[in-house]
Amino acid sequence: MDTESIRLFVLAADKLNISAAGRELGMAPAVASARLAKLEKALGADLLKRSTRKVTLSLEGAEFLPYAREILAQENAALAALGHGHLTASGTLRFTAPSTFAQLYIAPVLPTFLALHPGISLDLRLTDMPFDLIQGSFDLALRNSALADTSLKARKLADDTRILCASPGYLRRHGVPGHPDDLAGHQLIAFKEPVALPLRGPGGAAGQFNPRGAGCRLVMDDGLSQKVATLAGAGISVNSLWSVHAELLDGSLVRVLPDFTVDTQAALWLVYPKANVLTAKVRIFIDFLLEYVGSKPVWTVPTSATGRQAT
Repeated sequence: MDTESIRLFVLAADKLNISAAGRELGMAPAVASARLAKLEKALGADLLKRSTRKVTLSLEGAEFLPYAREILAQENAALAALGHGHLTASGTLRFTAPSTFAQLYIAPVLPTFLALHPGISLDLRLTDMPFDLIQGSFDLALRNSALADTSLKARKLADDTRILCASPGYLRRHGVPGHPDDLAGHQLIAFKEPVALPLRGPGGAAGQFNPRGAGCRLVMDDGLSQKVATLAGAGISVNSLWSVHAELLDGSLVRVLPDFTVDTQAALWLVYPKANVLTAKVRIFIDFLLEYVGSKPVWTVPTSATGRQAT
């Protein structure tokens, strides 16, 4: 297919005016009409409904339009990869991310992204239960775990340090653990499933956060709900530092065993299928998130609340 004719169709669909679309591309009205007719013949479908008063999209045209935008985005990406032209983008980008992280750090900067890139629309799926990128037809995903899937490519957004937390009230009632072995006598909150997690401390010290015993009466699959339960005094939980940074600052949560971190080798990764061409819209969104979220993560700034003990 002729990409210039596809570009003409996208412009005509946006403007609902074939002559205006043709003029923007330097075509006379008759030439623009002829090129669209040739494209429709090649596709075997009428993309636009024409009358003496107006132009509207046909059902087939509405179905073809997102694919047409993607064809143009792929062309832009290919030219950019060869150092030609400008990295412009349009179309809908499907993105999935953990809900808690998205609420705290992605949703607040979306107005800036949309203002900078008016041709891009975002279709977001925000949940702590990961989608399959390929089966779900996602362009990009944020994963906060160790990256093991060899079918994916990734860019690191930031470190994902995980720590133990509890509320001051819980620690007043149950005592402050001084060593990982002391966790056996505490109420532990597990995320998704009660699995043992290794702890790494200074000088090679080691231990475990092990909720697989009688101390674990609460298993949760939603990060925000887990934090709320921890704030309410339900027990000690493992949290990403980015998730509890504000609560450590205001003292509503206290870091437990402040010299230890959870040794999961986790990081925040922006991932996409290897089979996918890195289109202009995906590259632009990755660069935006790296600049506005990953360049100076606020949660990596030391806080006075880190390591605070209950009183």
